[in-house]
Amino acid sequence: MKRDAAAPTLQSFLAFDFGLRRIGVASGTRLLGAAEPRGTIRGGDFDAIAVLIQTWQPDALVVGVPRHLDGAPHEMTAKAQNFGRRLAGRHHLPVFEVDERYTSVAAEAEGAPDVDAAAAALILEQFFREHP
Repeated sequence: MKRDAAAPTLQSFLAFDFGLRRIGVASGTRLLGAAEPRGTIRGGDFDAIAVLIQTWQPDALVVGVPRHLDGAPHEMTAKAQNFGRRLAGRHHLPVFEVDERYTSVAAEAEGAPDVDAAAAALILEQFFREHP
């Protein structure tokens, strides 16, 4: 399912801040190493995700995976990982996971008007830092 994140062919990405009610979305490119919030969709709306993928034509997808403060998995960890597997199966794109602890808190602290989308941008920027 996953290819090497450093592969030069993987340049554009869509990132998702997974939630059961809402999913924040961001896009970004490896060249700039930056991400832009692109809005929030209803949780589980795979039709809206398909439109986003068709629109943005990403090379890969990044999913924020929540964990407890000590790094241990919890109920939402497995749900976010399942979401990532569903994305990979439906869209035949590489899907990478990023530990998304504190992204929503950071987005709120920055005063983001759309916390979920801003958190998705932070997730993608974290991915870029971890995989230069």
